[in-house]
Amino acid sequence: MTASTQFAATLILLCFSHLLRGSNSATFTIVNKCSYPVWPGILPGAGTAQLATTGFALQPGESSAVPVPTAWSGRVWGRTLCSTDSAGKFSCVTGDCGSYAVKCGGRGAVPPVTLAEFTLNGAGGLDFYDVSVVDGYNLPMLVEARGGGNCTTTGCAADLNGGCPAELRVKTTATAAASERGVACMSACEAFGDPRYCCSGAYATPDTCKGSWYSHVFKSACPRAYSYAFDDATSTFTCSSADYRITFCPSSSSKSSIKSGNGKFPVAVDISVGHANAVKSSKHYEYHLPHLKQPQNGAVYDLRKNLQYVEMKLV
Repeated sequence: MTASTQFAATLILLCFSHLLRGSNSATFTIVNKCSYPVWPGILPGAGTAQLATTGFALQPGESSAVPVPTAWSGRVWGRTLCSTDSAGKFSCVTGDCGSYAVKCGGRGAVPPVTLAEFTLNGAGGLDFYDVSVVDGYNLPMLVEARGGGNCTTTGCAADLNGGCPAELRVKTTATAAASERGVACMSACEAFGDPRYCCSGAYATPDTCKGSWYSHVFKSACPRAYSYAFDDATSTFTCSSADYRITFCPSSSSKSSIKSGNGKFPVAVDISVGHANAVKSSKHYEYHLPHLKQPQNGAVYDLRKNLQYVEMKLV
């Protein structure tokens, strides 16, 4: 084989490898470590192709790998307490997407729901990802980047349902236990519709929407999760060419990975329009909430007790 032929063959091989890598840029491994079944839902962003599946069931301990194309954006969440009625319509008490089927087929989650949000191969070729409780909370979730370097684990691993304030608690008659402790926790925006909580109307900018009593308490329980619309500076993270593991009800050992080696929480990437305000707001949390401890292994975070403290300090 001549040198020119060898070069051509190598070039073809490299191009072929690049095409293979580009067609499936990442893999989402979705894991259910809850003691109950979870039905993951997947919704692509505007102008983004649907994945091979938009919804499926995971029994306790099961996992499923979902290939994700290059430049994909969208969100992943978990549905709970799902069933099929006598007419064959599938629905869920939390995270339902209204498709009446296990697959969501382009429909999004009905709040309250914990969301994992992704933009792959975005600005600068980086992946952007976050876990959000802006639309409320229904179950613990962790997102771990794998194979992309020293990338940050994020999520909301605390159990917020048991300590959800009464005015935000979603109850169900599905089970007696769930009826008592609640199955989801609404955002203040969803519960009250007030523009101050929704960052809408006169409060639609980082300067006018600084978060509420409720979002401060959610943030103290889940420091890396989005707690309100302009919470970018402490909640959005980047990685490059990684695969992602999305875990519902992460184990105690997984929860500990949310903190860095020195026990502190790292600063997220700045994508906020009002970054100076967001950073100031982050310091504001640290100043007013210095003694709010993270829940111990398996403990329920008592939002109601801490909410009273925040109200006294912030009014």
